[in-house]
Amino acid sequence: MALTPVEPGMVATIVTHLEMRDRPRPAPVPVAPLRLTPWQTPDLDAYRTLFRRVGTPWLWFSRLVMTDSALTAILHDPAVEVYAVTDPRGTEVGLLELDFRSLPDCELSFFGLVPELGGKGLGRWLMAQAKSLAWRKGVERFWVHTCTLDSPAALPFYIRSGFAPYRREVETFADPRLAGVLPRDAAPHMPLLDTP
Repeated sequence: MALTPVEPGMVATIVTHLEMRDRPRPAPVPVAPLRLTPWQTPDLDAYRTLFRRVGTPWLWFSRLVMTDSALTAILHDPAVEVYAVTDPRGTEVGLLELDFRSLPDCELSFFGLVPELGGKGLGRWLMAQAKSLAWRKGVERFWVHTCTLDSPAALPFYIRSGFAPYRREVETFADPRLAGVLPRDAAPHMPLLDTP
């Protein structure tokens, strides 16, 4: 068994790709006190704010380091659907993003709720929404990837939701906490190693 060193200042994670090739049978949508609000052309600041609120614990940073023009090209593309999850007061508490740019595939690009809502069963409601929205366009494959930086519950959740793992990779990248993209105390489950 070989170990591969990870340099200080870098993060390594195992990425698992999962797919669903058959449209799920209709099932009742779990009850939740949440609403899904389409963002036709999301304001970049509002999007990034919600992205941070949902993803900081898991080191989501990809959309935070994109230029405005690159992010706009994705979010305002008519083949990309972005939804904010809102609570009964109208506060944005989650994010759902579906990418139909490579039909007949649909990527579940981003999926998550703010940390305070974790473990309350609301992810099942959001996944039911995601599957319904993805498969309504006649896709042949619905896919997602997750990694070991994510919640330990994420991979089993995707599998229970009907996705099957098909590929695994190791990804390394510069730690976004060291560049100030995310706070140094983000993702405490991933130690910050900035010195040799």
